[in-house]
Amino acid sequence: MAVALSRTKTSGRTFERRVEEYRHPRIAVLLVAGAVSWFWLVVRDGSPPWQLVRGAVVVVATVGALVGFTMWRQRQVGDTASTLGMTGVVVAVGFAPHVAKTGLSAASVAATTLLVASLFMVIGGVALAGRGRSRPARVVAAILTAATTAFTAWIVSPAIAATNVPRPSIGATPASAGLAYEDVMLRTSDGVDLAGWFVPPENSAAVVLLHGAGSTRSSVIEHAAAIARNGFGVLLVDARGHGESGGRAMDFGWHGDRDIEAATRFLGGQSSVDPRRIAVVGMSMGGEEAVGASASNPMISAVVAEGATARSAHDEGWLSDAYGWRGAIQEQLERVQDVATDVLTSASPPIGNRDAVRASGDIRYLLIAAGAVPEEQHAAAYVIPAAPRRVETWTVDGAGHTDGVRVAAAVWERRVVDFLRDALGVEAEPTEGRG
Repeated sequence: MAVALSRTKTSGRTFERRVEEYRHPRIAVLLVAGAVSWFWLVVRDGSPPWQLVRGAVVVVATVGALVGFTMWRQRQVGDTASTLGMTGVVVAVGFAPHVAKTGLSAASVAATTLLVASLFMVIGGVALAGRGRSRPARVVAAILTAATTAFTAWIVSPAIAATNVPRPSIGATPASAGLAYEDVMLRTSDGVDLAGWFVPPENSAAVVLLHGAGSTRSSVIEHAAAIARNGFGVLLVDARGHGESGGRAMDFGWHGDRDIEAATRFLGGQSSVDPRRIAVVGMSMGGEEAVGASASNPMISAVVAEGATARSAHDEGWLSDAYGWRGAIQEQLERVQDVATDVLTSASPPIGNRDAVRASGDIRYLLIAAGAVPEEQHAAAYVIPAAPRRVETWTVDGAGHTDGVRVAAAVWERRVVDFLRDALGVEAEPTEGRG
């Protein structure tokens, strides 16, 4: 009996040594693999000081964890590994657009490596920290870890995705729609070069035409053709970080005021354009940027925004009215997401759409919502009380997000052009022979 007991104790000590000698090094290897990917992802873009700070955080966390693996007890090692793994999962999920849109690229490989390494760290860390605990305690720990990871990813990963955007490429040019145009380059007040195409006007009025997040000016050529063949000038611009424009993309559109200011300044300087007859037409993110910029840009006389919903939590006050307590919770979560996003970008949270309309003086608005997207209809209705006499809304039956010009091309052209003519004081007789 004594011999058997001694063997049992020896086997137990052997197992503990295996945990320390076998599992710890593998967690360390996963940590290093994940850290290398994490480091590359966080320093690949941004200003040098910000790159240095983010890179230093990853290095310090990695070195600290590696040192801890050689000094701490297994439960401490497990807790640290699972915590770092959870953080890595959140970052990797934030880079999911790179995996989906760029295929085999350095960013997608790094994001995939980080995700795999982080998941193994979470699983291995939870298992290691749970040694010696009861089965119910281990199950509860695993559930809490999974729930915490999912909740944090829900809040933080969209902020990471919005500030680490894969650059979309230019496609067709206005020539594909039979439009004569010229290539132009604009400079924003903070030194970013924006690429654009300019179709000169025949009626002295012009619009800045903005695409949505994750696309380029090529995606709004059909809209440009509908507007230009009625005599209006059109300036199609790549948002910063998109297409051929410089700068870093931000898919929530927080840089919109500066980008639009550069565009309206360009139009105001053209001899063919009356600076009192400039409008902004935007799709999705571009529409939200257009509404926001109208609060402070004196060159904007009218705005058409299609598919505009929210750039920040300021635009989602309708959620609690539409969805009750669930909407109220979502509103607060959006506020937390704004804080996380603010940390990751040089831009600040912008003015809300409703506040922008209220502050815009006598500017008129046409808000176009998709019939198949209730959120767009709620967002448009939320803006109306700010200026009922200056805000028009139109819901395109059966249309999806920013799909109005394709679902109802003739009606879209008539509604938008008639609104622009009326808002800008342009003669109703269309100009023929655009090409």
